[in-house]
Amino acid sequence: MTKIVAVLYSGGKHAQEEPRLLGTVENKLGIADWLKEQGHELVVTDDKEGAGSAFRQHVKDAEIVITTPFHPGYLTKEVLDEAKNLKCCITAGVGSDHVDLDVANQRGISVYEVTGSNVVSVAEHVVMTILNLVRNFVPANQQYLGGGWNVSEVARDTYDLEGKVVGTLGSGRIGSRVLQRLKPFDCAKLTYYDYQRNEALERDTGAERREDLKQFLSELDVLTINCPLYPETKGLINAEKLSWLKKGAWIVNTARGAIVDAQAVKDALASGHIRGYGGDVSSIQPAPKDHPFRTAFYKSQAPNGNAMTPHVSGTSIDAQARYAAGTKEILRRYFAGEKQEPANVIVEGGAYATKAYGQRK
Repeated sequence: MTKIVAVLYSGGKHAQEEPRLLGTVENKLGIADWLKEQGHELVVTDDKEGAGSAFRQHVKDAEIVITTPFHPGYLTKEVLDEAKNLKCCITAGVGSDHVDLDVANQRGISVYEVTGSNVVSVAEHVVMTILNLVRNFVPANQQYLGGGWNVSEVARDTYDLEGKVVGTLGSGRIGSRVLQRLKPFDCAKLTYYDYQRNEALERDTGAERREDLKQFLSELDVLTINCPLYPETKGLINAEKLSWLKKGAWIVNTARGAIVDAQAVKDALASGHIRGYGGDVSSIQPAPKDHPFRTAFYKSQAPNGNAMTPHVSGTSIDAQARYAAGTKEILRRYFAGEKQEPANVIVEGGAYATKAYGQRK
C-alpha cells in the first residue's frame, strides 16, 4: 500500500454543488475511488500551515505528495527532511516552485507536474486582465452597481488597446498564446524578452524579440509576465526595473508573485508611475491579510488601477479536468514503473530535467 497525501483547497458548498471542482478536498481530483480500488491510502487536506498541520504530520510517512499551485503545500528543506519515505511530488497543475528542488535532487525525490494543463486558461485570463486594466472596467462596474453614473470619473483612465506596445516577459506556451490572442487588436507593437529566440512566435504574430531588458521594459505600455519562477527571475521586477517602464504603464502578472517586488509595485502605484497592476498570484498563497497587494490599490494615486484575483487563472473548470487527468496519468505510470511524459518531468534521478528552474548557464 502506498500512502499519498494531497493538499487541496476547501470548496465547501461550491464543491458539493459543482462536482467538476476537482481541485478541492471534497472532490479529491476525481481519483479517490481509483486509488482505493488499487489498495492505496489517500489522505486529503487543506490544513497546510505550521508544524502541527495535517499536511506536516502526514507527509512524514507518505511516499507521494500531490499539491496544487493554488493552495500549495510548501515542501521546504525542513519538510523534506522530515519526509523520510517521500519518493515523488506531483503538482496538479503547472509550477513546482513550492518544492525545494535542490533538496529533492539530493534526496532522489522525483518532481512532476501536468505541463500544458493551464496554458489556454491562463492566456485567456491575461488578455481579460489587460483589457480590464486598459478599459478601466473594474471601477466602472463598481460605480454602476453602486448606483452612480459619472462617466468622466472612469473615462479619464479608459484607453484603447489598439496602438499600444505590449510585451511578454517569457515567450513559452502561455506568453506565446497571449501575443497570438492580442494580434487582432492591432497593437502598435508586440515584443518579447526571453533567453532564446522564438521564431514561430515572430512568424505568427510579428512579435519582435528584445535582448536588452531595459530596452524591452522602456518601450512598453503593457507588461505581461509569463515566465517561471527560478533564482534568476525571483524579485526581477524590482524598484529599478519598474522605473524603466513608461509612466502610466500597466502590469499583468499571472506567473508567480515572487517575480515582482510587491512593495515596490505598491510604491510605484502610489507615485503614479504605474497606472495599474493586475495580479493573479502572490509570493505566499493564500496571500496574508497584510500583503502589499491587499492594500496597494486603496491608498495610491491609481486607486482604480487593479484587477486582482486569487490565483484562479489556471484553474477553470476545463483546466481542472486537464490537470486532474494528468495527475492520474502520472500516478498510473509511477505505479506501473513506466517512464513519465518528458514534458512533465521537473526533477528525476537526482537531476533537473528542465531548464525552467534556474539551471541555465
